[in-house]
Amino acid sequence: MEAGFLTFILASFSVVYSCRIGITDWNNVVVVREGMLTTLICNDTSVRGPVTINWKVKLFCTNEWKLIMLASTNERISGSALKPSMQLTDSNFKDSGVFSLSLKPEAADIGFYSCLIQQQEKILKEEIILLVILTVSVVPDVPIPQYSTLRLIASVTPDFAFTKVTWAGPGDITLKSEKKSKTNTVAKLPQVLNNDDGAYVCMVYPRGNSSSRLFAFNVDVTVSADKVASFTNITHGPLISTAIQAHTSFLLTCPGVVGDYVQVNWVPPDTRNQNNMKKVFDYDRWRGTLMTNQNEKLQMAGLPYNPEAGSFSFLLTPDLKDGGLYVCEVLLNDNVFSQRTSLSVLKVKIKKYSSKMELICLYSERSQVRKVEWKHHNVSRKLKMSSSSLGSITTSLPLPITSDIAGNYTCVLHLKNGQAIQATQAITVSPKVVQNLSKESVDDTTSSPRPSLTALLLLVPLVAAAVGVLLWRQRHISDRGIEQSLSVHSGEAENIYENPEDIRQAPPQGPVYMDLKPRGEDDVYKELERYEQCQS
Repeated sequence: MEAGFLTFILASFSVVYSCRIGITDWNNVVVVREGMLTTLICNDTSVRGPVTINWKVKLFCTNEWKLIMLASTNERISGSALKPSMQLTDSNFKDSGVFSLSLKPEAADIGFYSCLIQQQEKILKEEIILLVILTVSVVPDVPIPQYSTLRLIASVTPDFAFTKVTWAGPGDITLKSEKKSKTNTVAKLPQVLNNDDGAYVCMVYPRGNSSSRLFAFNVDVTVSADKVASFTNITHGPLISTAIQAHTSFLLTCPGVVGDYVQVNWVPPDTRNQNNMKKVFDYDRWRGTLMTNQNEKLQMAGLPYNPEAGSFSFLLTPDLKDGGLYVCEVLLNDNVFSQRTSLSVLKVKIKKYSSKMELICLYSERSQVRKVEWKHHNVSRKLKMSSSSLGSITTSLPLPITSDIAGNYTCVLHLKNGQAIQATQAITVSPKVVQNLSKESVDDTTSSPRPSLTALLLLVPLVAAAVGVLLWRQRHISDRGIEQSLSVHSGEAENIYENPEDIRQAPPQGPVYMDLKPRGEDDVYKELERYEQCQS
């Protein structure tokens, strides 16, 4: 199958390529709607006298020129390419210089047309005109049912003859156009109403030499006053059952088809009646307008989605009340693709009383919930749970919060499809308990100081006493030394250095201060040397 498809593509390319071989330039381009009377202009007012006009055609995807007609003053010869609608616009061309050809072209008449003017076998002028056919389709047929998707399809052949095609609506409002193939350009208006009646304009911009910058064609569109579109071709995707924690971003997916228009309908949580469904969002990518947004928490998703190109999904940041059933519907032409999502939202609240604290777990869209429970991070600790109303489960903690009660408390929601989500609340020890614990620690430290600190405190007076004694002794000795030193300077006989033997034989009586400063002839060092010499 793939080989056949590739063969078809290659054949298509070869046809297009062969269709473009030969003439690469032309003098003029004429774009005309199929079946509409048009004129291929060929004039030369400078020509006078007997002339011959030769019209021939090289049809699209052919390699030979065929004669349409050969006309002179006296005769006319019809060629094989002549059609009943083809004729000269002025039979008196020898005087007027107007050699134009009128015709009502069909798709088979696309090609190059040559106007050759000759006078006595001399070529005076040759004009090559590229005839381009525009085919316009309006779907569905007029009058168009209300709320259906209006499709304006312009097909231009050959594809190398134009640069672009655009559409404008009533009031000269530019419409978004997309090129779907080499020849087809489409503009759409989903959900049309009566005020979409009017004249739409298709504009073709030619390539190469052309007497006109663009060719404009009116297309009248009528919307039915009483007929409403019936959308019976609806494709439903499988129901998505899921849950999310409150105030957390959630991707609300839509059908994967590239569409024209998207709308989101919502049924509030825990509501069985589908009549409560209301439209909360819709967007028309062709008009580029956001028509409805009744929920600020619902926004179109960005990459990898692209709303402007028809790839839709949404980001929802729900509160508890934003759960429920969401239906995303994507319209492609008049086909509907639907995706339903049942969403439960989980939220944790805290209530404080004088003697207790309540942890409340709230949840919505109860019909898809199997069970909800509280857990403590210490799995061996069993929690008592109660429910005062539908969609809530509570566990109570006594106040003040002590260390054995504090920790992470987790509310776990289990869906019937096996999916589970959770929300965790951290509970810390009460400030009063922390303060009391700190006070007890300080009291224990004050009444029972550490042994090492007690020993240090006992050493302080002993060290102080020892230092005091040493200072006193040093002062006493210093006073004696000063007195002895003074006695030496005053010439008194009690100099301790005069009799070294007495010093040696005397019993020790504590520290002795000795002034060893040099004193000239009676230096103590000299005395000691003299004494040692006598002993030896």
